[in-house]
Formats: sequence, C-alpha cells, structure tokens
Amino acid sequence: MPEVPSEVYPDKRVSRRAKIARPVRVRPSDPKDEHFEDLPVSVNASKDGIFFTSRRKSYYKGMRVFVTFPFSSPDDPMNCEYVAEVVRVGELPNSKFGVAVNLKMSMNYSGSKSGG
Repeated sequence: MPEVPSEVYPDKRVSRRAKIARPVRVRPSDPKDEHFEDLPVSVNASKDGIFFTSRRKSYYKGMRVFVTFPFSSPDDPMNCEYVAEVVRVGELPNSKFGVAVNLKMSMNYSGSKSGG
C-alpha cells in the first residue's frame, strides 16, 4: 500500500487540544433549524474549538450554533457564550455522535459596552 503524504490531509487545527470534561450548552442559531437545547459534556477543547459527544442526530457540517462553555446554569454570570460552526460530525458506538465545533466569536453580554 503506498504511503499517503501528510499534505493530502493536513491537520487544520491551529491550537493544541486539552482533554477536558466540562458541561456544554448547545443551541442552533439559525431559525431554519429546529430549536433544541443540548447539554453534552466536552471530550476535549482548545481556544478555538470544542469536541463533544451527543445523542442528537440533528447536527450537520456547517451548522451555526450558540455554545456556552463551560456551562453551569442559565443564570450564571460567568457563562461565556460563543457563536460557533459545526466542522465535523462522526457516528460513534452506542447511538452517539462526535461533534467538533469551531468557536467563531464570543458573545459575552455582561461585559459589553454600549455606545452613545
């Protein structure tokens, strides 16, 4: 079997990943997607992305989502919500799916400054 050069399948990750199991809240950001609130646990994370497992079948590559990480409760002022994009969905054993999201932008409302 010929060896495949690494340039054919480059690793697109910019930052190193750390194994970290923390609660995550995921919701679709596009109104055309059916609304849900998923509360999975992360498998690993970096400053640019999070990988988690879920039983939801509704994730798809390119899907825009709101991600709160780490998530403790809806009223916690320390929650940090991001706009993110699903970059990979893979089927796993036991009717689960592995979902990788790329964090695009932080939406931290509590510290925002208003102009005017």
